[in-house]
Amino acid sequence: MTVLIIENDPGSGPGRLLGWIEERDFTPVVVRAWAGEPIPSDVYGHSALILLGGGMLPDADDKSPWLKAERELLRATTEQDRVPVLGICLGAQLLAHTFGGEVRGKYGLPEKGVTELRLLPGAEDDPLLAGLPTTVRAIESHQDQITRLPAGAVPLMSSERCAHQMLRIGRSWGVQFHPEVTVDRVQSWDPERLRSWGFDPEAVNAAAERYQAELEQTWSVVLGRFLDLAGRSARTRDR
Repeated sequence: MTVLIIENDPGSGPGRLLGWIEERDFTPVVVRAWAGEPIPSDVYGHSALILLGGGMLPDADDKSPWLKAERELLRATTEQDRVPVLGICLGAQLLAHTFGGEVRGKYGLPEKGVTELRLLPGAEDDPLLAGLPTTVRAIESHQDQITRLPAGAVPLMSSERCAHQMLRIGRSWGVQFHPEVTVDRVQSWDPERLRSWGFDPEAVNAAAERYQAELEQTWSVVLGRFLDLAGRSARTRDR
């Protein structure tokens, strides 16, 4: 069983997703769209689709011409319920934008580093989130954000600075945060850029180290549930 991963930016790779995927006997297949590798027209042969982050807006086709094909793949996969989908940061914004929501650049206050998230009522029976605490932590890195959800989308999480941290449309989920980012990745962030966003680099690094075990536990469970869905779908198709 394979998981198709679309990489939109060389600085926003799959990180620890790869280990979680391989631990559950799936094989990751990474398409580096930013490097010109073609995006498939469908997810045939794959068990799940993951769209990674990037520093562009979801309709920035002039600078990132592969985004049109990515949106088309996302739309077909979600509308036809072919496989489970997970969009991360830009991937979540692509999900919202593709289905009629709104995404705005440099909107509100930025989020960077470990951030507290609040689960919303829709999370209580969500296949990925049911049973989690009412507040969890995740690593953030964004200035752009979803400002309006598509009609019919289920809101699942919010934070103090960002109302739409997680959404679901059918079996497609979008998260504004970065479950794949490791402590080492946080510690590699440019301290001057952190300061320009209003963050203390030492505090950002210390929080990432302090909460690393909690972050690993929370998001490995959530990603595991996502892969369980993918596995059940694949076995059903094979019957």
